[in-house]
Amino acid sequence: MTNTLLIGTTNSHKIIEIKDLLPDSLFPIKTLKDYPEIAPPEETGATFSENARLKAFYYSRMTGSVVVAEDSGLEIDALDRAPGIFSSRFNNSSSYPEKFRVIYEQLKQRDTRIKTARFVCALTVADGNRIIFETQHTVEGEIAQKPKGSNGFGYDPIFFYPPFNRTLAELPAEDKAEISHRGKALRALRLFLSETQQHI
Repeated sequence: MTNTLLIGTTNSHKIIEIKDLLPDSLFPIKTLKDYPEIAPPEETGATFSENARLKAFYYSRMTGSVVVAEDSGLEIDALDRAPGIFSSRFNNSSSYPEKFRVIYEQLKQRDTRIKTARFVCALTVADGNRIIFETQHTVEGEIAQKPKGSNGFGYDPIFFYPPFNRTLAELPAEDKAEISHRGKALRALRLFLSETQQHI
């Protein structure tokens, strides 16, 4: 079995976060940039975990590699946990400033004081049709009064983390990695890989 890990995403920001927390010293790492001919699968799962598995199985079968795939997004309680699994496709895949505008408008229409929200990350490692490792993690926070910060990506500017009194977009990358949903999932994976390095 190959000991190369393929990161199953085309999102350059996610690739950077994943490679920062999964050093090549554990396993050589490739990304989907090494396989430009492979089209992404349709994400038909009803949960983050189902989509993570779907992507891990698909890219592993297509490449013959052990694949790390994740599905993540923002759940806003006042919006019935939307955008959820549709986070990247929310509002017809518009720009993030436009997504923010729509979210704030929807919250205004709900006339609610509920601010709670969370980021969710489900992560799956697969070899063909076999799941090697799975985990899911969250980070709890609130929707900020307005977008703030220029670090991070995606919904980070509107996700306020009360313990740091900052949005995720206001945090240095290393501080975000310590508390973020993806950071938690990747540290769990890194521990698993370090313990089973010779066995996958």
